[in-house]
Formats: sequence, structure tokens, C-alpha cells
Amino acid sequence: MEEILDRRALGQLDRSTVGDDLHGADGTAVSLHGVRRLFGDAIALDGLDLAVAPGTVTVLLGPNGAGKTTALRVITGALPVNQGEVRVFGLDPATASGEEVRRRCGVVAAKPALYDRLSGRDNLRYAAELWELGPDAPIEASAARFGIHEALDHRVGGYSTGMKTRLALARAILHDPELLLLDEPTSGLDPESSQAVLRLIDELAAGGKTVVMCTHLLLEAEGLADQVVMMEAGRALVAGMPSELVHRYWPTPSVLLDAEDRAGLARAGDLDGVLEVSMNGGPVHVSIDNLSRIPDLVAALTGAGVRLTRVVPVEPSLEELYLAVRHTSGSETQL
Repeated sequence: MEEILDRRALGQLDRSTVGDDLHGADGTAVSLHGVRRLFGDAIALDGLDLAVAPGTVTVLLGPNGAGKTTALRVITGALPVNQGEVRVFGLDPATASGEEVRRRCGVVAAKPALYDRLSGRDNLRYAAELWELGPDAPIEASAARFGIHEALDHRVGGYSTGMKTRLALARAILHDPELLLLDEPTSGLDPESSQAVLRLIDELAAGGKTVVMCTHLLLEAEGLADQVVMMEAGRALVAGMPSELVHRYWPTPSVLLDAEDRAGLARAGDLDGVLEVSMNGGPVHVSIDNLSRIPDLVAALTGAGVRLTRVVPVEPSLEELYLAVRHTSGSETQL
């Protein structure tokens, strides 16, 4: 895939002070082990474990109050932990190494702190000065990457919510960070703007960035996440690749069939590899031992005179997976 972020155009952070490793000794960019964080008597994180591989998109998914934002804050070292271990690029962000960690991170908060009375350009210039990027700071390239180049000289107070989010993303990548931490990046956006932002996040990961994003919107994680971590009450209920989690909860594959005469689909029950045929008056669900059976299944039915109108392998959605996980865990909390 075409390189999403041209490092020559965006400038290169002087890594003489931050090191060259993109991950820790265990091969992860971010790892949390048994992390516990309290706010008074309230438990925000309760033994959270998390492992993020370099160059991937990890989505922390869960209801408000699940601990997603707190997890991002302990990753940067903005919050110390009461118990457990946090490592980012193999470093502890709550120690003297925290400055090094934060220089390698780009953060977009749920409500980005932008200066409404300044122009977009001045907002980026100010960030560039904080990062000590000098006169060659890639302001134009960063703004162009997120489609706000033409609005750079306008006051941010006049920006739409979507434009402000794009400006916050442009600011977050200004110093070419290796790790992006995004907290509800599409909050308040219309569907079209949300999809545009999610595409940009996907492209950043394709360009080699590691992304940790938290959201309570199931559709945001669909098709974007390399790893899904479903959180509740500061704990990870399950974590893994979406396909692995689907197989864990639905180990038997199935295919949805429909035909001009649905009665003929009952023949599927006599075919090799078919485990169960569910006929409820609508399209038929056929459970099979392996999806590779589908071509033989179709050939056998059409050979028997069944005129098929629909053949769709069943792929449970992230919403169905989420509900299955919550049902298994006994939780009644809803997104």
C-alpha cells in the first residue's frame, strides 16, 4: 500500500534523545499488566491487562465508565497507577522516562483543547514550538493530510466539529509520533465526517503507526480494529483479533441460503459436511464443518434443481460478538 505519511514531507523527529526502538523487549509497543487505578474509593482500572503490537489498530470498546480514557492516560504517564506495570516502547511512562514516551506519542482527547481565537495555522505553529520542531515544521503537509489546508488561515472558532477533529489529528501527527492515542475521535461528528476520520486512522496504521483508540460505538471498530479489547468496570472481558473472537464464540461456521422454492433447501441436510439445517420460513441457515464446503453445497443443490437466489457465509457482526461476550460475562450494562 502507498506510504500514508511521507516522513520526508512531515519532517523527522530527532531520535538521538528518544532512541530507535519501536517496541519493548516483549515485542509490544504498549503493555499493561495487572494495572489498577483508583480515584478515591472509585476503581477506574481493576487489574487491566493489555498488549498492543506495533503497527496495529487496537480498539478499546466498552460503555462510558469502562475505564477506556483512564487506560489512555496511564499509557502516557499522565496518571500514575496504584498497582501493576505499564510499559510503552519498553519504558515506564510514570518515571523519568515519561518525557521520552510522550515525545513518541500523539494524543487526541475526546474534547481537544484548541485555541478558538487563533487560526488553524497558529494552533499548529504553537504545537510545533512546543515540540521544538523549528522553522521546517511540517504544518502544511500535516494539514493537507487531513484535508484542512484551505482553512488554515481561518479562526478555529468558526470551524465545524469535524474540522476541529481533523485539526486535532493534524496537530497530533505534527512531530511524527510512533504511537497515536485517540479518545472517541468521532464524537459529535456526522456520519460522513466520521467515516472520513476513520479512513484516515486506517491509513495512518497502514503507514506504520501504532494506534490505540477508545470508543463506545461498535460500528467504529468494525473493519478497522486489528485487536478488539472489550472493557467493563476497568477490566478487559476479552481481547483478540475480531476473527479469533468470532471463532471463539461461534466455532461452527454457517451459510445463509435462499431459493425460489425454499422447500428444496431441505436437501442440504443430506449432504456431506452439513451439521444442521435451520428452516424457519425464511432464508435457511446451514451449519457446516468447514466453509470450504460451500462450493460443493451449491453444486449439489443446483444439480438437484434448486434455484438458489442467495448464498452468504454468515459472519457475525461486532455487535453480535459484543452481546455474546456480555451475555457470557453476565453483564447487563449496555453501550
